[in-house]
Amino acid sequence: MTLNYTVRDTDGAVIDDGEHPLVYLHGGYDGIFPVLEETLHAKKVGDVLQIKLLPEEAFGDYDEELILVEDAKLFPENIEVGMSFERVSEDGEEEVVYRVTDIADGKVVVDGNHPLAGVALVFDVTVAEVRPATTEEINHGHVHGAGGHHH
Repeated sequence: MTLNYTVRDTDGAVIDDGEHPLVYLHGGYDGIFPVLEETLHAKKVGDVLQIKLLPEEAFGDYDEELILVEDAKLFPENIEVGMSFERVSEDGEEEVVYRVTDIADGKVVVDGNHPLAGVALVFDVTVAEVRPATTEEINHGHVHGAGGHHH
C-alpha cells in the first residue's frame, strides 16, 4: 500500500511533511504503527483519512528513567548536544538510542526516549496505491522496488 501523508502534533506543528510517500507491506509486518494499519485495512485508492494516535500507540510515553547523567570522560572529546549513540540494555536484549541533550560541568545528559515519545500524532492520509504483494516481499516481510527496500 502506498500512502501520501503528513504528520502533525496535536498543536498542528508539522512533524513529517510526507515529502516521500509511505510504502509498506499491509498485513501485520510491522511496517507501520498497528493502529494506523488497522484503520487502513480494506481502504481503496483515493480514500482520505485523518487518524490520531495517542503516544502509547505511536512512540510510547515519555520515560524519565531513560534520562541518564554520565561522566564526560566516558564520551569522545568531540561530543556535542544532538549526537546520538546506541547502548545495549543490561540484559543484552535490546539496543536503545540515546541522544545527548546537555553537556555541562564535566557531565553529559543523555535521553533514551524517542524524540516523539509522549507526543500524540495526527496523520492525514490519502491512499495512493494498493497492489498485491509479491511472493518475495511476503517472504522478506517488507516492500521492494519504488519507495521500498532495494537490494
